Amino acid sequence: MKRRIFYVLTILLLGAFIRLWLGVYTHDEFGGAHLFIKHRPIWKWSFYSPIGMSDLSEEDLTPEKREEQRWFHEFATARGMSR
Repeated sequence: MKRRIFYVLTILLLGAFIRLWLGVYTHDEFGGAHLFIKHRPIWKWSFYSPIGMSDLSEEDLTPEKREEQRWFHEFATARGMSR
């Protein structure tokens, strides 16, 4: 019984660790999902650029899409990915 609890707890902790430190971003020009290691732990898993390669600016986006663009810039573009 104790061994089963240990295994379940280990799997849950490993899953939480993976969720906090790994992410997937969609390349803003070519598409495709790319797995990456985050520079800081955050629960958010998937990152994409609402602007992409269009001529839109951040002022043209809704507040939710601005936040998504900010996350994409912090975790993908500023770290040398999706350039």
